[in-house]
Amino acid sequence: MSVPKKAFPAVLLAAVAAVFLWSLIGCHDLFTWFLEVVPVLIGIPVLIWLYPRLRFTNLVYSLIAVHATILMIGGHYTYALMPLFERLKESFHLDRNYYDRLGHFAQGFVPAFITREVLLRVTTLQRGKMLNTLVFSVCMAISALYELFEFAVAKASGATAEAFLGTQGDPWDTQWDMTFCLIGALTALLFFSRIHDRGLRAVKG
Repeated sequence: MSVPKKAFPAVLLAAVAAVFLWSLIGCHDLFTWFLEVVPVLIGIPVLIWLYPRLRFTNLVYSLIAVHATILMIGGHYTYALMPLFERLKESFHLDRNYYDRLGHFAQGFVPAFITREVLLRVTTLQRGKMLNTLVFSVCMAISALYELFEFAVAKASGATAEAFLGTQGDPWDTQWDMTFCLIGALTALLFFSRIHDRGLRAVKG
C-alpha cells in the first residue's frame, strides 16, 4: 500500500515517535540517552514549525528520519555497546565498536542534503562550486560544534559523560569523528546531488 506524498512526512513522524519511545524505555543510561537524542528533541519541533513555511522533499525527510533513528539507537544502547556492531566487532576481531562512525558519517551525509536544499530553495545561489563549498563548510561546522558540545559536557559532568563521549580508548576519536563527517558530506555531494535534484524538481512541479 503506497503512502500519498503529502502524508509521507506524517507517517515518518509517527515512525520516529515510536522509535523514540522504544529508545527511552529501558535505555542503558538516562543521562547518556538524553545527550544522544538532544538533536532529535530540537530538530523535530523545528521541522514541524517549518512545515507550513518550508516543506522539504520526501527524500530529505526520509534521511532525517534515518539519522534520528541512528541517534536514538545510539542513545538506547550507547554507541560503544550497540549489539549488531558488537557482533561485527567480535566476528571480524575489530579493536572497537564502530557504530559511532556510522553516526558521524550520517552527521555529514544528512545535513549536506538539508543545507543544499535550503540554499537552493531559499537563496538565489545556483548549483556549482560555491554551493558545494558552502554545503561542505556547514557540515564541517556542525561536526566541530558537536565535538565542542561533547567537550563541554565532559568538562561539566566528568566521568558521567564517558559513555556519551564513546572514545573507547582512542586518543584520535575526535579527529576520526570529523573525518567520517567529512566523508559523509563529500559522499552526498559527489554521488547523490542528481538524485536530490530530481526530488527538488518534483517539489517545484
